[in-house]
Order: sequence, then C-alpha cells, then structure tokens
Amino acid sequence: MKCSIAGCPGQYEQSTVLHTAQRGDRIVVIENVPAEVCTVCGDVLFQAATVTRLLEILERGEPVARTVPVVDFA
Repeated sequence: MKCSIAGCPGQYEQSTVLHTAQRGDRIVVIENVPAEVCTVCGDVLFQAATVTRLLEILERGEPVARTVPVVDFA
C-alpha cells in the first residue's frame, strides 16, 4: 500500500516496531509490535486489533521483563 504521508513515494511493508507509551509516571516500552512501516519515511500504521492489544497491555500493567535507564534531556 502507498504511504499516506503527502509527497512520500514509499510503500508500507509488514514489520515489527518498538512502541513507547507513558502512563502517568511510568514509561512502558513494548517490543515486537506488528505494524505496517513506510520504506521511505518510516511512518507507522497499526491494525485495530494491534491497538486494542496495546491498550490492554498498558491498562493491565503487564509484568516488567527488563528495566532500562531513562535520562532526562533537560
């Protein structure tokens, strides 16, 4: 499928991405999320079922698999 970003000549291809979300004071990183990713600009599209699953993971507060340092840019 052609990229939906104006002027981008890329095509979406099936891939996986790393998705980051902030819930209150928690930062959650979810690996291996299925997505359509533009080959040129990197725009990411999720299927509705994927969004539903991401929201479930964030709401339920899945067990932490690893911890990572977070650095404040300021």
